[in-house]
Amino acid sequence: MRNLSLFIAASLDGYIAKPNDDLSFLKLVEKEGEDYGYLQFTQTIDTLIVGRKTYDYVLKEIGSSHYDNGLRDVYVIARTARPKVGRTTFYTGDIAELVKRLKSEKGKNIYCDGGSEVINELLKHDLVDEFIISVIPVLLGNGTRLFRDGRPEQTLEFVTTKIFDTGLTQLHYKRKR
Repeated sequence: MRNLSLFIAASLDGYIAKPNDDLSFLKLVEKEGEDYGYLQFTQTIDTLIVGRKTYDYVLKEIGSSHYDNGLRDVYVIARTARPKVGRTTFYTGDIAELVKRLKSEKGKNIYCDGGSEVINELLKHDLVDEFIISVIPVLLGNGTRLFRDGRPEQTLEFVTTKIFDTGLTQLHYKRKR
């Protein structure tokens, strides 16, 4: 069975975006040649799930090849249907059903890149197997919370912590079953 991993950055006080979906705080830890293990991580996956707002932001800031590089299937969780583009599907159905189906299929692992609504829907159904959270050394005070209220308690098992000279601390946990 395939695992679903969350690989995401958040402020020390638990926000993944400032108000108005502003991700500028991520620039605080940008460093030439440092990807914080992202490339190594993406070599373990062949499927990506991402919310439509996050997808649109990445499309605008980085380009479509960041997600759809021809090597993986991309599912953009959206409320409005759009035509499929390359290996990118705009999915409007039940996300829990989608993930359960994907987990049962053969392949590498599945990566969820956010956003908050998608992550918390997955947590409500206990579908996240691995958490890799990069903590940015900033207190934002407001914005989009990584973890929302209203989800069940889930016990995690510590895997590792990495500390980088930019001040970023990366926490790695697995879901304890």
